[in-house]
Amino acid sequence: MIKREAEKTLRELARGFPVVAITGPRQSGKTTLAKFVFQKKPYVSLEDPDQMEFAAADPRGFLARYPNGAVLDEIQRAPALFSYIQGIVDQKNKPGLFILTGSEQFGLISKITQSLAGRVGLLHLLPFTLTELKSAQIAPATLDETLLKGFYPPVYDRNLAPSTWYANYVSTYVERDVRQMIGIKDLTAFQRFVRMSAARTGQLLNLSSLANDCGIKHNTARSWMSVLEASYIVFLLKPHHANFGKRLVRAPKIYFYDAGMAAWLSGISSVDQMAYHPLRGPLFENFIVSELLKSKFNMGQSANLYFWRDNVGNEIDVLVEKSDSLVPIEIKSGQTVTKDYFSYLGKWLSIAGNSADQPYVVYGGDESLRRENIRILSWRDLGKLR
Repeated sequence: MIKREAEKTLRELARGFPVVAITGPRQSGKTTLAKFVFQKKPYVSLEDPDQMEFAAADPRGFLARYPNGAVLDEIQRAPALFSYIQGIVDQKNKPGLFILTGSEQFGLISKITQSLAGRVGLLHLLPFTLTELKSAQIAPATLDETLLKGFYPPVYDRNLAPSTWYANYVSTYVERDVRQMIGIKDLTAFQRFVRMSAARTGQLLNLSSLANDCGIKHNTARSWMSVLEASYIVFLLKPHHANFGKRLVRAPKIYFYDAGMAAWLSGISSVDQMAYHPLRGPLFENFIVSELLKSKFNMGQSANLYFWRDNVGNEIDVLVEKSDSLVPIEIKSGQTVTKDYFSYLGKWLSIAGNSADQPYVVYGGDESLRRENIRILSWRDLGKLR
């Protein structure tokens, strides 16, 4: 098994909470990690129809088989278990008793807050990070290959072209989950919606425009976007609330949890095509933002990432919020550092004053360096930015 950065956090949570929930997209490695860390615990998949039926019909009897706890995979398939797990952990008061995994974000978290509040440690596990791939010596050799392949574990475990795996992933998992969540009947329209969303990665989310382009109603677009969020396909990066005396945009920006999936949805199927595609810049930005998000989640931290943009177009791609400061990060896909890389940073630093921390530029070149007070990081060295 490729060593996951989140393993340390998972073990710490299991020492402090009677229940640990691992949530994240399908095929991100949740089951593999849970079974590796908790090898002595019984493992049960609730996607097995027999197990799911047993858990639904007799939750007390189902859990009685596991007096010392268990790894319960895809727990959202058996919501009746949550209340009974609460009773068991309250009675036994033992850390790390049950390990739950789930791939439907909002459904799992809502059940946790209803039944297991204060009893559960939550870990969001996303696909591999670049650092994990480098440590395992299986990282792609070039940036374009990295953007094309993405970071889902099966892309690296199996001898399949990324386009082949993503096509099957979307049809067998994403579309199936969507039907189960909200029963979409017009699958063709939904497929168009997902692809049009990928074409907007890194942009401000305009649901009215997206709905018009897809030929659907605004409320439908809002509902479908919520489904993509719940399924860990997309996330919305919110604008930072501090205005520094400027009028700001209020809309979030849309990103995919995995740049490789966004690339496939955008019709990019080869490294040569990636090199000249107009979405290469936004996909690079998507890659960097998602890597920053993975880093936070792997350490068990909240997603304290934002962007900043005023009403005349001045923008900082990412602001990392710390307790008493903001770290500004500009993202540039080019391989040559030019002075325009710093223009927005200079403007933001001049108005942020004491709120600003060490500024960074992450770019598509191979050499990390420093210009005056700005650290310039190669995409290969992104792991140094924590």
